[in-house]
Amino acid sequence: MRQVSRKGGNFASGLLRGFLAIVLGLFAISQAARGQAKAESERSACVPSDLTALIVPEGGVVRVDEVREFGKHGSSADKSLSSDADFSSMDARGKEEAYKVFSKEARQGNPAAMVNLAVASFAGWNTRPNAGAALYWLHTASDRGFAPAFYDLGILYFKGCGVRQDLAEALRFFRLGADSAYAPAQVNVGYFYDHGLGVVQDHAAAARWYLLAAESGEAQAQYNLADLYLHGEGVSKDEQKAFRWYEKAAFQGHSGARIMAGSMLAVGRGTTKDLAGAYLWIYAAVLQGDDRGAATLRALELQLTGAAIQEAKERGRLLVNGVEAAKNR
Repeated sequence: MRQVSRKGGNFASGLLRGFLAIVLGLFAISQAARGQAKAESERSACVPSDLTALIVPEGGVVRVDEVREFGKHGSSADKSLSSDADFSSMDARGKEEAYKVFSKEARQGNPAAMVNLAVASFAGWNTRPNAGAALYWLHTASDRGFAPAFYDLGILYFKGCGVRQDLAEALRFFRLGADSAYAPAQVNVGYFYDHGLGVVQDHAAAARWYLLAAESGEAQAQYNLADLYLHGEGVSKDEQKAFRWYEKAAFQGHSGARIMAGSMLAVGRGTTKDLAGAYLWIYAAVLQGDDRGAATLRALELQLTGAAIQEAKERGRLLVNGVEAAKNR
């Protein structure tokens, strides 16, 4: 239920001898999903582990009582929804407690609690899953102009979750959220224009929406905008701008952006050639569990000394740990 990447394919699908492998692999990076996961044509049930991404934190933390914290806000790469709260690991009692708090606060008029109660109702935290109750609370929050509610409704219509799949309706709700300056919704409006979902395909419009979200710090928007600059879609082709946007997303922990930034550094495309810097970025992505740049790392290892590789690995570990620590603060 998160924003997804804009391109498909396999990274470094073909290799030439030695270092030319990096050149061939540069633009073939794969992102399983961009804006959202692939749309399902049939009506489908919501998966609780996906639904938890739609929880809205307040003040950075969702608190269920005076002591216990259930999740913290994060905004990064493949995690650019309204929150990055990890509710999937909560036990049954914890979810029941959360449901009770959300229910109480929703009835007191708190729109964030309304959204959270909707998510909990879909997931069946305190009872059997109840799509009707979930939709009621999301619409109640949206009637108050609460942007995350618009976003969540867009997600449900996009995926056909609890409602009949309707791309036009999904876009309408995303647009309402985007017009409220809600960056995750802006990314998805851009995605719809980018792919012609429920609207005539328009890369220039996509670029404008991505830019709004990218300037507010949304890593997925930065990645998608970089991709447009790299391919000259909707904007003039500009590899320097592409690299800068990839790098911004990479610093926030976007693994795909780290691979692309590293690949561009490896060949000096849009930036000064820097083999050690390339290794650092791609190794950081591997540490995140994204091994799409593994072939490029092997090619780089033929060009770097053992000492340079070890230093790059250490810097990569520090980078990954630093970003994770920042997210969890």
